[in-house]
Amino acid sequence: MPAEKISLDNAKPDKLFYFVANVVIYREEDGRCLILKRSASEKVHPGKYCVPGGKLEWANLDIANPTRMNGDVFDFENAIEDLLKREAMEEAGVRIGGRLIYINSVAFVRPDGIPVVLVKFAAKHESGEVKLEAGAFTDYAWVNALEAESYDCILGVREEVRKTIELFAD
Repeated sequence: MPAEKISLDNAKPDKLFYFVANVVIYREEDGRCLILKRSASEKVHPGKYCVPGGKLEWANLDIANPTRMNGDVFDFENAIEDLLKREAMEEAGVRIGGRLIYINSVAFVRPDGIPVVLVKFAAKHESGEVKLEAGAFTDYAWVNALEAESYDCILGVREEVRKTIELFAD
């Protein structure tokens, strides 16, 4: 029998995580990647440079509109792709295009005790001028790997910028 609603009633407490995805956006015309400075009011990594991304939320999985039924299982195809396209637009005002390329992943526990699984991808900038999400970000830069070294980035961001440039510079 398929689920009628999204529920945590049968979930196991030791298997609950935020699911977060980030995207390093590569601008082909100059070989640079977009980094954003987080607001000082953010709970996690305030004031540090990061890349666009966000949490997969229950509202993203509309039980009344799955992309397909897989027996009695509701499938929501392209959930990560849709999440990252939406977050790139909401956080930075830009569109990403083409395919996502997997970079890496990390699991961590936030300062407020919430466990997180973070999956990171690279994508090409398709269009749009950067317009920061009000209240969430205070600055941005398009950087190459060397320039990224001079920014106070969340651990791993510099390496992900370097890897993204290597992936797309071929």
